[in-house]
Amino acid sequence: MRIRRELVAAALSLLVVGACSSQSGEEPADFVAAPASSAAPGPGSPSVAPSVSRSVAPSPSKTVKESTLPRPGNPAGRASIPAAARPVNTSRPDRTVGNGTPASCTSAAVVKAVAAGGIITFDCGPAPVTITMTATAKVKNAHTTLVLDGGNKVTLSGGGKRRILYMNTCDEAQGWTTSHCQDQETPRMTIQNMAFTGGNSTGDKTEGGGGGAIFVRGGHLKVINSRFTNNKCDRTGPDLGGAAIRVLDQGGDTPVYIAGSTFTGGTCSNGSALSSIGVSWTVLNSVFSGNSAVGKGANPARSGTPGGGSGGAIYLDGDRFTLTLDGTVIENNKAVEGGGAIFFVSNDRTGTLIIRNSKLRKNPSAGFETTGLPGIFYLGSGNPKISGSKLA
Repeated sequence: MRIRRELVAAALSLLVVGACSSQSGEEPADFVAAPASSAAPGPGSPSVAPSVSRSVAPSPSKTVKESTLPRPGNPAGRASIPAAARPVNTSRPDRTVGNGTPASCTSAAVVKAVAAGGIITFDCGPAPVTITMTATAKVKNAHTTLVLDGGNKVTLSGGGKRRILYMNTCDEAQGWTTSHCQDQETPRMTIQNMAFTGGNSTGDKTEGGGGGAIFVRGGHLKVINSRFTNNKCDRTGPDLGGAAIRVLDQGGDTPVYIAGSTFTGGTCSNGSALSSIGVSWTVLNSVFSGNSAVGKGANPARSGTPGGGSGGAIYLDGDRFTLTLDGTVIENNKAVEGGGAIFFVSNDRTGTLIIRNSKLRKNPSAGFETTGLPGIFYLGSGNPKISGSKLA
């Protein structure tokens, strides 16, 4: 969905200051399935428990010395966390990737576990590990729940070559469950205590592209206590984005929740941390730093340009949606075009932007931004609602 050219022209005359790849599958390797009696109650348990296998797949993880990964998020953030954004209890997982050694934690094991669904934890030894993915892990649409909990020790890497995680309720290859796929309530995917690095969806224009680390359409997504570093998607294009996360549609139009998480070093045409069309977000106690929107030509693309370059950290487009920031820091991001921190355009002017107890600073917009809102280009319902925050 694109901003109509005449709206942009009018907006700029009043408000301007200054001027992610479907991968081939891989042979499934192994994860350890928890006994059926220990499966966590409630949604998410698969209908058929996978068998336990003992072979060791290639692409073993790499260990690092620290006992845990650096703490993500904004430790000074004081936003309250609603029930919908809290971690899932993973003390009784449906399955575990690894058998206690780094070598047992492989890309193939992750792919197989994600395809099986449910609550997934990792047992890769006492030290943090990086698992380099040789294929994208894809969520099957029949599952009610997918939880990935890395225990603050697991990094999934795309190796700079591929998207890491994919969920799309409108992709028949992952199972067709309803004709109203865009409003499907499940799967409910939770990412907690994980790290994602080197995801790259460049060249994959499925559903418009984007989503270097994670791509989501339909179901629900929440991300808790996790880190995203150096992820990428296509460098040009007027309306694609999300070097870390791209979301299209959420069941019941509920927001994507991001809590206590960090996004750094992302590069994409637009929205080099988060990007969506017509989707709401609630971002709590998080940090966005060093992300760059590198496209050129804005949206719609100016004549002779490929388009893009807006929303250094966050790029949101569509009609009715809300972005809520609370206890969050957005700093040192940049955009070649508009919104060094945030690009927010509600085409029908029903969208709302709420910023509470947050800091936005040093987010240059090389092309344009809204007067009085440093680092932000905003078209929505009235003025943004800002309280207890500093914009500079």
